[in-house]
Amino acid sequence: MGSQEVLGQAARLASFGLILQVLFRLITFVLNAFILRFLSKEIVGVVNVRLTLLYSTTLFLAREAFRRACLSGVTQRDWSQTLNLLWLTVPLGVFWSLFLGWVWLQLLEVPDPHVVPHYATGVVLFGLSAVVELLGEPFWVLAQAHMFVKLKVIAESLSVILKSILTAFLVLWLPHWGLYIFSLAQAFINWKEAKLTWSFFKQSFLKQILTEGERYVMTFLNVLNFGDQGVYDIVNNLGSLVARLIFQPIEESFYIFFAKVLEREKDATLQKQEDVAVAAAVLESLLKLALLAGLTITVFGFAYSQLALDIYGGAMLSSGSGPVLLRSYCFYVLLLAINGVTECFTFAAMSKEEVDRYNFVMLALSSSFLVLSYLLTRWCGSVGFILANCFNMGIRITQSLCFIHRYYRRSPHRPLAGLRLSPVLLGAFALGGGVTAVSEVFLCCEQGWPARLAHIAVGAFCLGATLGTAFLTETKLIRFLRTQLGVPRRTDKMT
Repeated sequence: MGSQEVLGQAARLASFGLILQVLFRLITFVLNAFILRFLSKEIVGVVNVRLTLLYSTTLFLAREAFRRACLSGVTQRDWSQTLNLLWLTVPLGVFWSLFLGWVWLQLLEVPDPHVVPHYATGVVLFGLSAVVELLGEPFWVLAQAHMFVKLKVIAESLSVILKSILTAFLVLWLPHWGLYIFSLAQAFINWKEAKLTWSFFKQSFLKQILTEGERYVMTFLNVLNFGDQGVYDIVNNLGSLVARLIFQPIEESFYIFFAKVLEREKDATLQKQEDVAVAAAVLESLLKLALLAGLTITVFGFAYSQLALDIYGGAMLSSGSGPVLLRSYCFYVLLLAINGVTECFTFAAMSKEEVDRYNFVMLALSSSFLVLSYLLTRWCGSVGFILANCFNMGIRITQSLCFIHRYYRRSPHRPLAGLRLSPVLLGAFALGGGVTAVSEVFLCCEQGWPARLAHIAVGAFCLGATLGTAFLTETKLIRFLRTQLGVPRRTDKMT
């Protein structure tokens, strides 16, 4: 399979993944807004922070390393051995769910049963649901490796729709059930792959601390009460909504593309140059796309954070620390966007030895993140979590950029040029940010809905002008998007 064909498949996978993420996040967005009207913020905090952390940690430790290892070089392998290796995720999941469930029940603070009922049952069922999900892991990897996109979209869409309908029904009719509601809704092997899996496991463990670090600090160190945890998690989910909609499908799909096109153990100069050139062009375009999307969210999200929280959750979210949290998160989204693309390439191109060396960096980052989160949270409240995340994300980006630079330094390709924008476009972003900031001062958010609508209109105009400037100045990115999305130019139709 040629690199162009693989690129086309990866682009289609990213497109379907984007559609899937839009569906997921839209349903979750509406469901959370609905739940806030019926359940206390303490229950939301326990579910979205404490129990979701148990679920995600179990899945991450049991399967992430296997996914990365078994999706590398998928065209040259004995799939019977690979599937045998993947079935090890199930006993690993059982072990982690039992161990972490014991920690959650015996070592952590147990919520007041009058405020958050059925906590123990929730722990057991969330751990069990993680093990059940792992039963389908071999088939997920097989479908992902061969890019069975429609199968994935249909299966995951039905899953999230049914779960959301059941949750909404239980919240509406049986709100006194508390955590029961969310709990009910949820050989021969290739030893080379096994060793690579172990390397990724160590890396995944450390990455999980960085990804979910603030939840670990909140859970184990009790720096925030359950109510504040609930508000932080809601703001965190709202702030990351666009990031997950756009960046996560791209990262997952193009990790497979880079892993298929590039060979881990070879320098760029020793590989097929056509594949290296295609990978460089794709990486440059993805970096440009991530930078533009991240800047757009950062610049325009600042002036509309308070309005978004007020519309979404009322005064409970729009007063207090909520707007400051969301504004800080808007800048964090920019770093998330760039890091997603750079690590997508880095993890696909690294050799086993480089992965092991990178694990030491991740260990240092994980340790510093936990310490920094604790100190900053004591100093400036929940905003400290976002500041600590920004610091560590900046270091991770620096590490990935250094790897990419070294990888292509002896080749004529310079994919990091994707992080440069034209002065005209930078000026458009600065002007749009300034105008919307002034608009917020005079029109939002205490003057009523006519003023709010005027504020939204100002933002829409500035956003349109900025995107129009990007369309005129970033012609290389536009050509890439047209090619991958199959959008012909008007002149092509005329000829």
